[in-house]
Amino acid sequence: HSIPGLTNQNQKNQEIKKPKMPEPRRTILGYIGSHVLLCCLLTKKYKVITIDNFHNSFPPAIERVSRIALDELPKDATEEDKKYTHITLYKGDITIKSDIENVFENENVWGVVHIAAHKAVGESGEKPIQYYENNITATINLLDVMNRHDCHHIVYSSSATVYGAPTTIPIPEITPLQPESVYGRTKMMSEYIIKDLCDSEPKKWKAISLRYFNPAGAHPSGLIGEDPVGKPGNLLPLLAQMAVGKIPHDLKVNGNDYPTRDGCCIRDYIHVMDLAGGHINALDGLIKESTWNTPCPGFKSALVHLVGNIKPIIWGKVEDRVSLKVCPPTSFFFMNLLLIFKLLIEAMRKATGFDYKFEIIGRRSGDVPDLTADPTLARNELGFDAPRELDEMCRDLWNWQSKNPKGYA
Repeated sequence: HSIPGLTNQNQKNQEIKKPKMPEPRRTILGYIGSHVLLCCLLTKKYKVITIDNFHNSFPPAIERVSRIALDELPKDATEEDKKYTHITLYKGDITIKSDIENVFENENVWGVVHIAAHKAVGESGEKPIQYYENNITATINLLDVMNRHDCHHIVYSSSATVYGAPTTIPIPEITPLQPESVYGRTKMMSEYIIKDLCDSEPKKWKAISLRYFNPAGAHPSGLIGEDPVGKPGNLLPLLAQMAVGKIPHDLKVNGNDYPTRDGCCIRDYIHVMDLAGGHINALDGLIKESTWNTPCPGFKSALVHLVGNIKPIIWGKVEDRVSLKVCPPTSFFFMNLLLIFKLLIEAMRKATGFDYKFEIIGRRSGDVPDLTADPTLARNELGFDAPRELDEMCRDLWNWQSKNPKGYA
């Protein structure tokens, strides 16, 4: 099971709690979670607490996160500064309510960053009960314990899969939710559960839901990165593992007759450090004593305006699209980083020096030509930014993979 870690906020001697999310099946010591942990430490505003059941997780990751945070301190760092490089780790499982209770009884938790979830789209259709139990039941357990311990701030790490095959590209938050996978439905249901809780006690609860597609890259130190179980489900880590010889060089492309520049699907990628920083933007946003009353992003089919304090936000890579050339240079016409297949291949070839060969095969059922997000709302309201480009994404990914050819093993 995936377990969220708990992050504590040290402002006003309060604490914030932060869960970690597993990649294919990681826990707090997984890909996204480890980078969010690091960003929490680097702010020097949060005391970090995590909870993990150590199922398919990597204990070295948490040690490496602390080491990076310590290395990034200035030479004149105080002992107080050094305290922020420490992570309090609890062994437990959030599908077991008493394990969560144990954390809250021993810590003064101000808020939670909930990242833990099973996340393989294909597998979710094969094991729906496992996904509903882990992703939904665990979330309910967490919210219940939070409520009973007067902890009413949560950042929920959701997914852009809640949109299914949207009709509007790039996707704005107001796009109707129509997930096409069990995984996507667990994320949508969790969002609605959090929203209903906010609606029930709007003066208490504050929540932000983050929706995003494919994180890539790694911390530039090469100490932490993605170590997926089995064959990677995303293209960039797949290419990295091919280059390092971890998996066979057998690359197949599903379709080249889509209405895109190179005929292949366009997908949205974001550097994992930018994504992790976005979680901190959201965390900081919860500290503000403000209530949102804007069009209810992502809940258009249920409510026209936001009633509670939950606000779904899309994270994406901000970059001019090819079509920007028809717009005035001063316009704010931004789209996500358009990562078409051949562009990805060339960027990884440049980073690794590996000569990738690929075979074009038929389209894969359910694939849509363009799946990219519009992060304007996140930029305007939370100060979110994603400055890292594709070359940096690939360079950092290869730095991690080449230094750790077997991952954390």
